[in-house]
Amino acid sequence: MNGKKVLITGGSRGMGAATALRLAREGADVAFTYVRDKEAAEEVVRGIEAAGRRGLALRADAADAGDAAGAVDWAADALGGLDVLVNNVGVGLLGPLETLTLADVDRVLAVNVRSVFLASQAAAARMERGGRIVTIGTCMTQRVPGPGGTLYATSKAALIGLTKALARELGGRGIQANIVHPGPTDTDMNPADGPYAQGQADMTALGRFGRAEEVAAMVAFLAGPDAAYVTGAEFAVDGGHAA
Repeated sequence: MNGKKVLITGGSRGMGAATALRLAREGADVAFTYVRDKEAAEEVVRGIEAAGRRGLALRADAADAGDAAGAVDWAADALGGLDVLVNNVGVGLLGPLETLTLADVDRVLAVNVRSVFLASQAAAARMERGGRIVTIGTCMTQRVPGPGGTLYATSKAALIGLTKALARELGGRGIQANIVHPGPTDTDMNPADGPYAQGQADMTALGRFGRAEEVAAMVAFLAGPDAAYVTGAEFAVDGGHAA
């Protein structure tokens, strides 16, 4: 990854932050977006810089169509190009079907689907041969273990079709697109010691939560040279949730 230029959407915490730090250690310059926690974003920038690479943070709201595409152009301009886009940003709204409002549907689809489409579209316009688009999905596209996930699973399942279509559309230009499906992963949003954690862990074959660094390792593989013949593929990092 030496000298590669990366944009991660939603990179100030959790899997996004772990990915930013992993790719920086692999030799990439990393820009990322965040929406609220400036202090956390600045901490990630310091971590990237401690690895000897350039780190940049941009406040951008993925629910805003202009921000979703504009962040890509900002990163490409600031870094002097773009080699890798990691579509990590997302919202996990869960709840009974009858309680979901039109506003809920619009927000989840805007962040989880529209922003990924727009960022990928903008990135494709800036990438050269060898570019990579890696999108973060969810284990719930492979197995929905109970009620309450209708809207979230719908939004993330759309990203599978987008990824496969991008692989076909961009393959002739040497740009690859793949999707990673994390299982229950220990983050601020879903801590491994939270009130619903044990039930989630029990649904995996390994009986535990994953670590954000384990998801980041898969992203690093897909962004790196060893994945030169991999595109249009789905990768589960879910502890056997879908087994």
